[in-house]
Amino acid sequence: MNSPAAGPPAGRILLAGGEPKIRFLIGSALAAAGYVTDSTGTGTEGLRRPLKCHYDLIILDLMMLDLDGQDVLERILSARSGQAVMALSWLGGHVAARVDCPERGARDCPAKPSSLTEPLARARNKAHPPSQVIKAGQLSLDAGRLATDTGHGPVPLTRLEFLLLRELAGHVGQPVSKGELLATVWGYDFDPGTNVVGVCIRRLRSKLGFDLIKTVRGEGYQLAASYQSRRKALGPTGPPP
Repeated sequence: MNSPAAGPPAGRILLAGGEPKIRFLIGSALAAAGYVTDSTGTGTEGLRRPLKCHYDLIILDLMMLDLDGQDVLERILSARSGQAVMALSWLGGHVAARVDCPERGARDCPAKPSSLTEPLARARNKAHPPSQVIKAGQLSLDAGRLATDTGHGPVPLTRLEFLLLRELAGHVGQPVSKGELLATVWGYDFDPGTNVVGVCIRRLRSKLGFDLIKTVRGEGYQLAASYQSRRKALGPTGPPP
């Protein structure tokens, strides 16, 4: 365990998996920034420790000798559904893993960084997500709670659902292309050949109403300026049996 800098700790972070040198460098930088860090090289310990201790963030390297990293991620989030996890993948590789991990529940899945600036910035954001409410017409987005409200009560969202809806909310009445959404939400400057955008759109429509997000043929997706919520249309008794 690394000792935190003087003053109250900024948060407790677990570093699991990957090369010892990388864990040491990231752990040292986090400790200097005021975080208490625990470190383990195995997926077995990576699974055990979150059950014994609260962590504000788990930085999980997908490369492990004893277990499959994505399986470890899924099992951690199955045991602790609200746990913040940042999964690291090889720089320039594991494209499928970077797409798949957020769908499994990871808050982030960046490529393995070439410097310590990125994990530090991401750690501050993941361990202490900002409390901010964004308004777009009758739609409100609560960044602190990862929830939205269309006027009929808060609806919890996954991180990706929230980020995608926030991006569309910034362009009300205007279409946003799939490429733009992949770049801003998933962090890609190319199409990884997966339909993650369409899957996320379908989930949002299912939760918030099918009139909320329109498909603009040849241009992308657009948040409607006004719409009738599915929840409102169904009424208080819900869908018919």
